[in-house]
Amino acid sequence: MKLLVGAILVLSFALQFSAFAQSARQPNVVFILADDLGYGDLGCYNPQSKIPTPRLDELARQGVRLTDAHSPSAVCTPTRYSLLTGRYPWRSSLKRGVLGPYSPPLIEADRLTLPAMLKQQGYATAIVGKWHLGWDWPTKDGKAAVVNAESLDNVDYTRPVANGPLTRGFDYYFGTDVPNYPPYVFIENDRTLGVPAEAAPMINGAINRKGPMVKGWEPVKILPALTENAVRYIESRAGKKQPFFFYFALTSPHYPVVPSPEFDGKSQAGVYGDFVAQTDAAVGAVLDALKRNGLDKNTLVIFTSDNGPEVVELAVGAYERLRQSQHASMLNWRGVKRDGWEGGHRVPFIARWPGRIAAGRTSDALIGHVDVMATLASLTKFKLPESAAPDSYDQTPALLGKRGKKPVREALVYHQINGHLALRKGDWVLVDSPTCGDGNKEPEWFRRERGAHDCAGAGALYNLRNDPAQTKNLFDSQSATVRELKALLDQYRQNERTAPRNTR
Repeated sequence: MKLLVGAILVLSFALQFSAFAQSARQPNVVFILADDLGYGDLGCYNPQSKIPTPRLDELARQGVRLTDAHSPSAVCTPTRYSLLTGRYPWRSSLKRGVLGPYSPPLIEADRLTLPAMLKQQGYATAIVGKWHLGWDWPTKDGKAAVVNAESLDNVDYTRPVANGPLTRGFDYYFGTDVPNYPPYVFIENDRTLGVPAEAAPMINGAINRKGPMVKGWEPVKILPALTENAVRYIESRAGKKQPFFFYFALTSPHYPVVPSPEFDGKSQAGVYGDFVAQTDAAVGAVLDALKRNGLDKNTLVIFTSDNGPEVVELAVGAYERLRQSQHASMLNWRGVKRDGWEGGHRVPFIARWPGRIAAGRTSDALIGHVDVMATLASLTKFKLPESAAPDSYDQTPALLGKRGKKPVREALVYHQINGHLALRKGDWVLVDSPTCGDGNKEPEWFRRERGAHDCAGAGALYNLRNDPAQTKNLFDSQSATVRELKALLDQYRQNERTAPRNTR
């Protein structure tokens, strides 16, 4: 009997140790998503940058810097959808644009999300920052939530807000849904922190949309509050055996462009550059919290942006900034936020994981934010169901420096603000739209300076190796390539998935 009891105790201990060992092997994951940060805003991507970004430059030196990384869309809501689902945004119900104030949830209730996947692996999950993927707001009259200039809105802020981050895989949320949309109030989990009962003043560059505001709301305090909560969450994980996934969805440098006073004049790129400098410091605060609490060694940190730089003059747009400060937020790429050109979706992408990702590497692998879900599934040994992450590819070779003879991706699709698509394969990019960029009108001085063509016809075709600035439309002269890429894009549209089945 004693032998049997002893054997049971040994077996129990072995099972507990095995579970502990498995948990200990799982990395923490911190995913930081900047908002409207351009490829050329960071010093590690642009030696001529007029903005100091010492913490992100250091992060790049400590890990891998990807040079051919792309947001799934040239605007934010679709990108966030793809990041959290591993599914191209044009497969969702939102075919163009972004969600407006009080929009219902975009992520389908039955779809496996990135945080929900990691929760199944035993992870704690949290998001601090911008959500912009919809909620079901409770209303006083039972009708859909709307903003009304006279009565502010019909939302009942004393009740929980349903179907937000807590129902899409996150254990905890703190943030402001969209910094330039009402309601102007912080939200924690499923409750607003106060009742927005005042009319927000219309201040260009700060608050530019009418709607309800909580008393004392100041846009300049948004980023500091998010940073403080991000650091607090990291500190709460110290000493815990459970791995965690933390999504820091920054609201910067998206407008309102409102750097804190201590960052005024920190850059040579105006108020926008100062806000980017503060964004860099916010990332640094999270990195410092990881190190201070002994969490940095087993934490994979990924930093990127949701699309290219803003162009509207409310934010001192990228074109005007180039003219005033000689700072190129899009570097040498053509296009900005909303565009199908490279500058609209080619973004910085940095990953650090001590002991697993070699320091100081660069990679030119073609990768998209849509690939994050399959990549983390691979790193955490999770087998994705057939219905999950249909367009997500495992990019661990790019991160870990173990690329094979063939690229991981055959092609990558980009989504423009007007709903048109572009497809990248090898050196070629097909923009399936008669207006090429499909988002913004380029200033004439910029077009003359870059030698950019006027778009006409059924679409555009560029060879990025020979013409990285996308100045020469080869659509009419390379008809065979156009047919090949159009056929592949049509195939992607018709099929439910583009990623391999049951190979991850």
